[in-house]
Amino acid sequence: MSDEIRDFQIDIPKTALDDLDIRLRHVRWPDPEPVQDWSQGIPLDYVKTVVEHWRTSYDWRRCQDELNQYSHHLTEIDGVDIHFMHIRSPEADARPLLMTHGWPGSIIEFMDVIGPLTDPVAHGGEAKDAYHLVLPSLPGFGFSGKPTTTGWGMEKIAREWDVLMTRLGYDRYFAQGGDWGGMITSVIGAQNLGHCAGIHVNMVIVGPPSDEIMANPTPEEQASL
Repeated sequence: MSDEIRDFQIDIPKTALDDLDIRLRHVRWPDPEPVQDWSQGIPLDYVKTVVEHWRTSYDWRRCQDELNQYSHHLTEIDGVDIHFMHIRSPEADARPLLMTHGWPGSIIEFMDVIGPLTDPVAHGGEAKDAYHLVLPSLPGFGFSGKPTTTGWGMEKIAREWDVLMTRLGYDRYFAQGGDWGGMITSVIGAQNLGHCAGIHVNMVIVGPPSDEIMANPTPEEQASL
C-alpha cells in the first residue's frame, strides 16, 4: 500500500457524455403503472421527465467546473483508490472536519457548505468556527475505486477514513455525515481509535422502546410514547 497523495482533476470526455445521451434516448420504457400515485414506486411519467431533463437541460460541464475549483486527490487505502476533496481554510486555527456523503449521493451534497465552513468570516461568521474540510467519495461511488473483495462495510470504511485523515497529517479531527455517511460517522465515534475528537450526524437512527420501558414507563417516557 502506498501512502502517496496524487492530484486529480475531473475531466469527463465528450464521448462518455455523448454515449449517455444515446443510452437515454433509446431507453426501453416499461409499461406504465396502473395507479395514479406513488404507491407502486416512481411514476413512469416522472421518470421520463427526469430523463428528459438530464438529456436537454442538465449542464454537466458547469457542475464539473464548480467541482474543479477545489482541490481533488486520490490515495490508495487497502488496495482501493479513494477520491477526496481537501479544502483548507484561510484561518490558521481551523479544525479538521471529515464529511461523509450518503447513498445515492456524492460530494456534491456539500458544495453549498464549503464556503461557510472553510471561510466563515466571509459569510458573516467568526474565525473560530472555521474548518479544514476533507470530503471523500465512498468506495464505489463517484471517482473512488471499486473494491474487488467483500468486507467494505461501515466498520471498514470508518477505519479507512481514520487512515485517510492521519495520512493527511490530521492527528485530531472531527467527523460529520448524514444518511449512510451518518452511519459511518457514528461508527467512527464508536470505534474511538484515538484521533476523532467528536462527531455530528444529521440522521438519527432509533428503534422501538424496549419491553422494559413499555411495561414500566416513567412519566417522561410515557409522554413520548
